[in-house]
Amino acid sequence: MKALTNQETLEKLSLHYKHIITLLGENPEREGLAKTPERMAKTIQFLTSGYEENPETILSSAMFREEGYKQMVIVKDIDFFSLCEHHLLPFFGKAHIAYIPNKYITGLSKIPRVVDIFARRLQIQERMTLQIKECIQHTLNPLGVMVVIEAQHLCMQMRGVAKQNSLTTTSDFTGFFQQAKTREEFMTLIKK
Repeated sequence: MKALTNQETLEKLSLHYKHIITLLGENPEREGLAKTPERMAKTIQFLTSGYEENPETILSSAMFREEGYKQMVIVKDIDFFSLCEHHLLPFFGKAHIAYIPNKYITGLSKIPRVVDIFARRLQIQERMTLQIKECIQHTLNPLGVMVVIEAQHLCMQMRGVAKQNSLTTTSDFTGFFQQAKTREEFMTLIKK
């Protein structure tokens, strides 16, 4: 996904980052920090570029009539990076997504793109899980969707409780995935 940069916003953000560096007691003009405000402004614009894209448009741009396939389509181990909306610290991990087609399938690359769009917003893991599920359900209208996200949160590892090896798992599902047997099959397949 290409980073979207607005020059006016970039300049304003750079000024704010320069002020933050000053408030921290540093000299924003010294060699190592001179370009940091602009780099941070570009970084935050990239990390929040998901606001600029419509995930439903991405999915529907490669929608095809399926040819009678009614089993799970799984895209697993999708790497993502996001920013926790509470501390603006990263959380990152893997998303595992399945859907059971009902008339339509989508290009396989579109599923990771949807994950990226939602991840590149100020987020919480629970909402991101729900948003991905709802986007796929609303756009493709499949017989069921399941989303599992496993993530490490630097807000828990670097500060607060400082638990280095903690992993947070969230899941949400619709349709056929409400049946325990279908969920178990999905979980078995993503663990292989």
